[in-house]
Amino acid sequence: MSFPIPEPYVWDESFRVFYDNLDDEHKGLFDAVFKVAGSPKDAGALSHLVTVTDNHFTNEQGMMKAANYGDFSTHCAAHKGFLDKIRGLKAPVDDATIKFAKEWLVNHIKGTDFKYKEKL
Repeated sequence: MSFPIPEPYVWDESFRVFYDNLDDEHKGLFDAVFKVAGSPKDAGALSHLVTVTDNHFTNEQGMMKAANYGDFSTHCAAHKGFLDKIRGLKAPVDDATIKFAKEWLVNHIKGTDFKYKEKL
């Protein structure tokens, strides 16, 4: 299922997973993607996106593991695929890749992360 991509590309309440730390990190991911979209030639913005994504995935996976979350391995595989893709990028980032990142984050939160609501 595909979810609408917000424009401007910012986090809003429809993305809440109801874990404050994860919601704050999701806001940071939206901001990082937004900055890459606004400055696709900025290697620093791209590096920041990789860092905040890696940190968020580590924290989220830690919470899932501690809660013995049932879909842990599938969720981690999705994280790995996205992180591998963005780690392999170089500035300038093309429009298709920016579109992919925007769509991936929206669909991952609403389609995958929402499954762990009230389970962590």
